[in-house]
Amino acid sequence: MNPLVWLENIVSWLLVKFHSVTSLVFNKDSGWAWGLAIVALVILIRILLIPLFVKQIKSQRNLQIIQPKVKEIQKKYSGDRERQSQELMKLYKETGTNPLASCLPILAQAPIFFALFSVLNGLAQSKVRGVFTDDLMESARNAKILGAPIYGTFMHRDETVDPGATLWVTVILIILMTVTTFLTQRQLIVKNTAPGNPMVQQQKILLYVFPVIFAVSGINFPVGVLLYWFTTNVWTMGQQFYVIRNSPQPDTPAFAALEARRAKKSAKKGLPIETPEPTQEVQKPVRNQPKKKKKRK
Repeated sequence: MNPLVWLENIVSWLLVKFHSVTSLVFNKDSGWAWGLAIVALVILIRILLIPLFVKQIKSQRNLQIIQPKVKEIQKKYSGDRERQSQELMKLYKETGTNPLASCLPILAQAPIFFALFSVLNGLAQSKVRGVFTDDLMESARNAKILGAPIYGTFMHRDETVDPGATLWVTVILIILMTVTTFLTQRQLIVKNTAPGNPMVQQQKILLYVFPVIFAVSGINFPVGVLLYWFTTNVWTMGQQFYVIRNSPQPDTPAFAALEARRAKKSAKKGLPIETPEPTQEVQKPVRNQPKKKKKRK
């Protein structure tokens, strides 16, 4: 079976199951029923991706801790790019660090994203995709979010019943999707990135590249897909805020803020203030060294 068809079956099956639950509260043909089904799909996917998110945080922390060693390797093999790459890969392997871990959640969601895109495009073309029946397809086609059908796009708004509603709904969702993408990346750079981190430049590029990509490509996304991506951005911002606040990387503004809160809390309770653990390995003095014999006069 084609992998995309297989994913379409899974995504459409989940949508149908979530829709059967939301239909108990809202009209089965309403945008609320189908829109909340899409939101529930996001929540399920993000819960399943929590292990990848944890791996991403650990890799980012490891990258910060091993920075002195990275700089040492870069300086030592500055004239030999091949050897430098080999030594860096060896260091990453030994420390369990993946420099590309920050992209894992996005890459993992991409297949689901395209499967949902395909299913909703099928609605626009009156083509049954996945496990949708003719009745479910008709119900989803009738579903509107603030007057815009969930399959409607900015570029093909004239093919919908209410082009005006589709226009402003898609524009608002594209703006929300773009802004939340920007804020999510900025939150990571400003709060949880230490000075001297080599990934900062890459993150700053992504800070502006990702929003532009989503803004440009968003004009072809159905309303349901825009809702999906906006919801996943909100989830990411909340999840990231919690992790940065409670488990920040060393030597970052968020880490300093955490230490300040701990100090304030300890001061209120009259407890001694705990000093932060060093972020780099401290060389311990060598013990049991043979003592030098004193020369007799």
